[in-house]
Amino acid sequence: MVIMMRMAIAGVAGFVLVFIESFIVMGIKQYEAIDFGGIAPFVSVWTMNFFLVFSILTHIKLWYEGREAQRAEEAAERDRFMN
Repeated sequence: MVIMMRMAIAGVAGFVLVFIESFIVMGIKQYEAIDFGGIAPFVSVWTMNFFLVFSILTHIKLWYEGREAQRAEEAAERDRFMN
């Protein structure tokens, strides 16, 4: 279930990143429009962005789980010293 949420978020965020990157390139190069050259290059850029966002979300998830485990360990150690 969690992996499906990360995939859905990464898919949408990757799609949004394609347009953000396009607007940045258009602003820097003073272009009026960008031609991706077909659907295949567009999908490959979207795929790269998908995996970038997915890996970032996976790293955040692992960091959060590690932090939770560390807090639980510290709480158990505090309880041991209090009793």
